[in-house]
Amino acid sequence: MSESGLTAVPREARTYQGRRAGIVTRLAASVIDAAVVGLFLLTGYAAVAGLLFVWEPRGFTFPDLGVVVSLASALAVLVAYLTLAWWISGRTYGCLVMGLRVVNYRNDRLRLTGALLRALFCAFFPLGLLWVAVSPSNRSIQDEVLRTSVVYDWQPRTPKG
Repeated sequence: MSESGLTAVPREARTYQGRRAGIVTRLAASVIDAAVVGLFLLTGYAAVAGLLFVWEPRGFTFPDLGVVVSLASALAVLVAYLTLAWWISGRTYGCLVMGLRVVNYRNDRLRLTGALLRALFCAFFPLGLLWVAVSPSNRSIQDEVLRTSVVYDWQPRTPKG
């Protein structure tokens, strides 16, 4: 609540502010984040193709990166995106849209190492995120191991820390 008594949080959402998010909201945020990562990858591919075209326009063909390079690029972009977003503001674009924030056990923003570990864990073991559906505390396996939580937070500020 601000000094004037106004808040950015809608009245209907105030009871959920700070509570752990469930599977539906987290999956929706993940779909949005997957689209963002896909857009990054598509932009990178277009940039590489554009450079190849400028370098040799007559013999230009679209590059075939192969499965290994494509998968490695996707994982690298995903881990970088998640790490930076959770470290800087505690939320990815998907989290921002869905009103979520990733916090540590003290309800503070993650440190760089915590954000990196969580991003690696999410990228290499995505099925662990589905544990939220059966967990009584709405926590994924990643959350349980790393002592993090994904909470509803519509406040347009970063948490303390």
